[in-house]
Amino acid sequence: MRYFYPLLLLLLAATTIVEHCLGTPFVERHVYHAPWFCGLWGVGAVWLLYHLSRGRTWKKRPTVWLLHVAFLVILAGAFTTFISGRKGVVHLLPGETIRSYVDQESRLVRQLPFALRLDSFKIHYYPGTEAPADYVSHLTLWPKAAAKGSEKVERDSGASELMASDTLQVVVSMNNILRHEGYRFYQSSFDETGGGSWLSLNHDPWGITLTYLGYLLLAIAMLSTLLARGAEFRRLLRHPLLKRGAFCLMLTLAAAPSAHARAPLPVLTRHQADSLASTQVIYHDRVAPFNTLARHFVQKLTGAPSYRGLTAEQVIGGWLLSPEEWNDEPLIRIESAELRRLLGITGQRASLSQLYDGHRYRLQEFWQTDTVAPHVRLTALEKAIVQTDERVGLILMMLQGTLIKPLPTDGSVASLTDCKVQSELLYNRIAFCKWGFMAHLTLGLIAFALLLRSSALGPSAGSDTHAGASQAAPHPHCATSPLGAIARFVDLRLLPLLLWLCLLFQLLGYLLRWYIAGRIPLSNGYETMIFLALCLLLVAVLGHRRFPVMLPFGLLLSGFALLVAHLSAMNPQITPLMPVLVSPWLSSHVSLIMMSYALFAFLLLNGILALLQPRRAEALMLLSRLLLYPATFFLGAGIFLGAIWANVSWGRYWAWDPKEVWALITFMVYGAAFHTRLFGSHFARPRFFHIYMILAFLTVLMTYFGVNHLLGGMHSYN
Repeated sequence: MRYFYPLLLLLLAATTIVEHCLGTPFVERHVYHAPWFCGLWGVGAVWLLYHLSRGRTWKKRPTVWLLHVAFLVILAGAFTTFISGRKGVVHLLPGETIRSYVDQESRLVRQLPFALRLDSFKIHYYPGTEAPADYVSHLTLWPKAAAKGSEKVERDSGASELMASDTLQVVVSMNNILRHEGYRFYQSSFDETGGGSWLSLNHDPWGITLTYLGYLLLAIAMLSTLLARGAEFRRLLRHPLLKRGAFCLMLTLAAAPSAHARAPLPVLTRHQADSLASTQVIYHDRVAPFNTLARHFVQKLTGAPSYRGLTAEQVIGGWLLSPEEWNDEPLIRIESAELRRLLGITGQRASLSQLYDGHRYRLQEFWQTDTVAPHVRLTALEKAIVQTDERVGLILMMLQGTLIKPLPTDGSVASLTDCKVQSELLYNRIAFCKWGFMAHLTLGLIAFALLLRSSALGPSAGSDTHAGASQAAPHPHCATSPLGAIARFVDLRLLPLLLWLCLLFQLLGYLLRWYIAGRIPLSNGYETMIFLALCLLLVAVLGHRRFPVMLPFGLLLSGFALLVAHLSAMNPQITPLMPVLVSPWLSSHVSLIMMSYALFAFLLLNGILALLQPRRAEALMLLSRLLLYPATFFLGAGIFLGAIWANVSWGRYWAWDPKEVWALITFMVYGAAFHTRLFGSHFARPRFFHIYMILAFLTVLMTYFGVNHLLGGMHSYN
């Protein structure tokens, strides 16, 4: 069984790659829904059940016993769903009564023990936009209607029979399920014309009940593991090597600002442009200040929110007033050197006039229409053409008057309050992400370098395992010299203060975005990365007094998270949520997952430091083992909360999507570190443990970045 576990992990990882190459139907047919795959999990369940029944584990280690029982219950629920659960679809047209559904597996028509009629279907939009806020089907349900007759019964022909039964007026919408007699109906899709509605159906009363029971037991077991007095987590908290003062940290600051300016173009005056900033428009399916539209427009074209010292409002206003001169201004950013060579452009940017030869659009020469076909991977040149074409399209929309949409004058769209407008202007004015990553990386790199230096000068924190010896004596300079006094002040006062300021600065930006959007900012890759940075800073603030090494780690990791958000192609624009994403389950799911990633990142840097400072390896291993508990439990809780969200939204709590599979792989990889009995004494050796934690973080990177950019799937962030 020692080899069964890693082989199962390799199988799951390989299957996601096969799915990317051969498609989802192939792996569903030959792997996920195949009898041998179910049997494989069954073997693991039987082996686990056998070991739980031996040695009175339930009495010696009750929290561990309950944790593994929860896994068995979850597996039992999944197996029950696999053998007895039914999924189907129902197509309803206005006024038609349905007594049957189409089974998704067999494609057979099956009868329902009740009847449904679609009274109306409506799409609710965000005010003043064409962005759907919800899809709503209004239905009439006959609970006692006999499930007989044809597949569809028109309202008139079935009225005599159905009028005799009691009726229920019900509503099905996104995240609002219709439950009746063990059947669950979900709003799935709709007809583009005709007002028809598609509902997905799930009949799985026993599988869902068992699975949810397993989730509940898992939550109880994880909390008990963290709180139980005799558990390893509490013992690690009391370990003498983890007492405060094991490391001596110092920090200095450095900064080198630079700026440049060039001659201005014919534009609006600064006063005129600033007066437009708070004007409200409809942009990206929401009401926003004109400043937001202008900044995104200039950011998309040039890569920066301003151009040549001009504000975004000055750029758009000047272009609208003097389009002939601005058409010759090179501000369309082209990243591809090959495309610039083909166009004969010498600089990094091109003007609109350089992309046209008379009325001929020059990008058309290098464009093939089949490159935008679904599932076709674009080359680097084709991606550059698409990006440049999008930027040209923005300019044309602006010149044609379709980009800027003022609020309707009839009052049909409510305007923003002055407080919300000023909040968004403040959020736009302060580059929270940019200044955050610059400050965090600068502070973190210096702190980490000085940490290594002070550790090399001081005695080993792990040289004595007695409680009194765990307090590492400071270097002589740290104790007696003026430099030592300064270092002590930086260590005890200035460094924690800077950490708190970094946290409060990022928290202000996040809360502003939350207030502006009217939702928790967790809907795309940009927002999850800034939330991850917040989690890292919070962990560092909470833990740095007892474990000072967390302070440089928190700054470094949060800085890298903000750097990824700033430099990557993740979209920072604030937009309304898709209807399926408007769920508290989703927010909780993403929050816990990001918290787990933050803690796993600490384990990564902890391992690197241990390899650089072998004398500290034992103490750092204890710290890593302590953090491993909440990190793994946060991930497990995030996975099953995501499963509940999926079940509420789509009627299935697990779909073997690549993101789900890699989250499970990550959970199992880190979970292996708890099983010292299964894998021998390897995890008790500090060097092996730290190397394993470093390599295990590759599964986190694969889960978040690899799936998004390599494997795809319905969970991918764009």
